[in-house]
Amino acid sequence: MSLDNKPVYTGGCQCGAIRFRVEGTLGDASICHCRMCQKAFGNFFAPLTSVRGTDFEWTRGEPKRFQSSNHVKRGFCANCGTPLTYEAPDGTALAIGAFDEPEELAPTLQWGIEDKLPYVDDLSKLPGYTSDSDAESVEFLKTMVSYQHPDHDTEQWPPSGSRGEAGE
Repeated sequence: MSLDNKPVYTGGCQCGAIRFRVEGTLGDASICHCRMCQKAFGNFFAPLTSVRGTDFEWTRGEPKRFQSSNHVKRGFCANCGTPLTYEAPDGTALAIGAFDEPEELAPTLQWGIEDKLPYVDDLSKLPGYTSDSDAESVEFLKTMVSYQHPDHDTEQWPPSGSRGEAGE
């Protein structure tokens, strides 16, 4: 919370080149199944939340934008490709997965259900495993070094001497 008791949210892209801060109450968190959102996110749907009526700012860098229709621009990190925004005449929405604490932003509605992929509603019925439950992957996971930006603001990114620099 801010000093005036407004909620504060932060987030950014995978590589850390772009960071944002939102102060105020977010709009409804939603998922959009339309084909344009599927392609923009490279996924089954796009999870988004509106920042209309909040104090929203880019605190490091700014997204590159793609004009996906005559009405909408999509913002993304030009370095790592992380989808970040849906920008329409009525306001901007941010990708829920780009927030530092996405678990706080549970979707409450769905859009574009005419394009919903037929198997999406059954995904929760698939068998589930923890990352380390595959014996062949344990060593791979134990030796993995992440170059992903942490889920909090940093003074500098990437840290000096790191290999997680854009373009590598």
